[in-house]
Amino acid sequence: MERRKFIEMTTKSGVALGTMPVIFPNSRWKGANDRVNLAVIGIRGMGQSHIQAYQALNNVEVTALCDVDENLFAERVKKHFTDKNLKEPELYNDMRKLFEDKTVDAVSVVTPNHWHSLAGIWAIQAGKHASIEKPSCHTIEEGKMLIEVAKKYRKVVQDGAEQRSNPSAQSAVQFMSNGKLGEVYLAKGICYKWRDSIGSYPDGYMKENERYANTINSNSWIGPFTKEYMSGVNYDMWQGPAPEKPFNRNRFHYNWHWFWDYGNGDMGNQGVHEMDVARWGLGVKIPSKVSAVGGHLMFNDDQETPNTLMAVFEFPNPQGGGQKKKILQFEVRHWMSYPEGNLGNRESLNNSYMTSSANTVGNLFFGSKGYMLKDVEGWQTYMGKEREPGESGKGYGNHYQNFVDAIRADDPSKLTAPIEEGFYSCALIHLANISYRLGRTLDIDTENFRIINDDEANRMFSKEYRSPYTLPKRI
Repeated sequence: MERRKFIEMTTKSGVALGTMPVIFPNSRWKGANDRVNLAVIGIRGMGQSHIQAYQALNNVEVTALCDVDENLFAERVKKHFTDKNLKEPELYNDMRKLFEDKTVDAVSVVTPNHWHSLAGIWAIQAGKHASIEKPSCHTIEEGKMLIEVAKKYRKVVQDGAEQRSNPSAQSAVQFMSNGKLGEVYLAKGICYKWRDSIGSYPDGYMKENERYANTINSNSWIGPFTKEYMSGVNYDMWQGPAPEKPFNRNRFHYNWHWFWDYGNGDMGNQGVHEMDVARWGLGVKIPSKVSAVGGHLMFNDDQETPNTLMAVFEFPNPQGGGQKKKILQFEVRHWMSYPEGNLGNRESLNNSYMTSSANTVGNLFFGSKGYMLKDVEGWQTYMGKEREPGESGKGYGNHYQNFVDAIRADDPSKLTAPIEEGFYSCALIHLANISYRLGRTLDIDTENFRIINDDEANRMFSKEYRSPYTLPKRI
């Protein structure tokens, strides 16, 4: 799809109906204080954080939970509802049935990555507002469709780039936008997280006495995923649009991140947050050139995605000096590393794992007047040749409240992280992975958003979908 046409389609309503049932609610929300009924799709890991966050908001009720793993329901309902004297939610093991529930106003999609866009598209076509965890798309083409569907059905669709709701990130970007750092020519995103080997395991169910953890040196046991346990899992739906494969414990809970059919590696896991901040701070969208190198190093195990990856993106910068371009550099490391200035040494405000001794996660921005260090909790500038400490900022926001506020206002423009912004950051993840997997630099036609003279790379903008878990042919 041509970029001009894509942008045009994201600002106009379409005419074709999708494959999911479509509900046309009132064009305006009833009122700013009316109750919002929410459903959470995917309740094993991050989904629990979503449940708790929404329950903490005024006049918001989590009325339904959905997960393909029915083994989770009893514990989750007890922990998050009955123990709190809250009304028990409706339970679904098939999101398509959930989407038929007209009492649900909005959904949080907290599934594995390969389901994010498809679940969002189906939900929107069924008349729901949607908050979609990062990365909002597993491929570039499905991300484009997600935006088109959101525009056509006039729904509030939030990307999971939660730092955009933080005053610390907002003030950092405003500081640079006001020119206080000078010409910002280089941004760096870093994701140095301790990631041990996931080991190797045969296909098939586990035995009753087997123990398993997501990494080989951990004693945080999960499962065992026995035949009896898996009888309570709709594994066909868990695989969804991905190719059908036999069950393997390493391709299931959490470790799916490290397999291309379901995840995008750590750049698309933790790293997408820092990629979004880097792109936001630079004020750029589509790069003109991408090059990535790396590999899955040190370990002989089942993991497919790289644990060490370095990507460089070039963007046109007509207003800049010199060769008139901006650079975004992103790096993923999985083992011992240095802290990048004070990013890994700064005292954490809430004992965040992002500023621990083992992990360093954040951003650096370099301008003609100085540079900035930023992590999830705050930012600090260092100005001039002598690198004197300059202005700083900090502060958390509430991404969940922002989603609900936009729903009540019936106004997607109220979102701090609209799905369009999430798409452009996700696109950088996909471009880096394509460059890495093909082993070559990608030159990009920024007007039409296609790789120049590289049909193989352009084919990787999309993927095959396994029936019936397919994108609608028309929206």
